[in-house]
Amino acid sequence: MPSEASLRAGEYYAHPRNAFWPIMGQLLGFDPGVTYSERVRQLTFGGIAVWDVLATCHRSGSLDSDIDDASITVNDFAGFFRDQPLVSAVFFNGAKAESCFRKGVQSHLPVLDLTFQRLPSTSPANAAMSLEKKLQAWEVICRDLRSPS
Repeated sequence: MPSEASLRAGEYYAHPRNAFWPIMGQLLGFDPGVTYSERVRQLTFGGIAVWDVLATCHRSGSLDSDIDDASITVNDFAGFFRDQPLVSAVFFNGAKAESCFRKGVQSHLPVLDLTFQRLPSTSPANAAMSLEKKLQAWEVICRDLRSPS
């Protein structure tokens, strides 16, 4: 679920200390300081889609640990995968996204030939991991995009 800063801005990863855009800029070769619409264009050009596992939830604050699990509604991934047949991999930005997907989505999907992998959260709450270590882990996204099918 987007942070309070992201919800206010209407943009993914809007918190100024979130490492998502600096990592994507590094991996895809664009300036993470460009406009939001240009960053989204760069992701699309790079073959990357961003979507929340959760459609709705209740929580106080921005921490994933504050999400009330009883309030969770997941997005329609069956429809997404049906409409986007070229998707080959799903990468989770942190443990909560992966957990919600596996509990609320995966068991309701047909068997899919997709890679599912959790990556370290780019959130500033994951301060124990350096930007360099996060970047190294996230490089798998570009390796997957370059891999022959």
